[in-house]
Amino acid sequence: MDERLRNQVEKERRDLTILQAVIADGPLGIVKLSDRTDVPEHKVRYSLRMLENDGFVEPTPEGAVPADDVTERLERVNEGIEELTARLERVRDDEVVVDES
Repeated sequence: MDERLRNQVEKERRDLTILQAVIADGPLGIVKLSDRTDVPEHKVRYSLRMLENDGFVEPTPEGAVPADDVTERLERVNEGIEELTARLERVRDDEVVVDES
């Protein structure tokens, strides 16, 4: 797997870990999220910013909380992932094999 793609997948995995913790135990601040997820505080801060920009979490004085419509947003993301996976499988299946002999 390409290094850039590997880094993106890891970032998405980290964001999901942070989101799951907020959904389960929010409101949570950066320090508590870092302690609960073993993700460094600077990466928690970045993930929270991205999750807020994408509408999954909302900041409060007590810490991050899930957005009111987080369930619907996650359903749409999951549908998109399923569609992307199907497209990638079609590309893989249609891949041309080059004979290097």
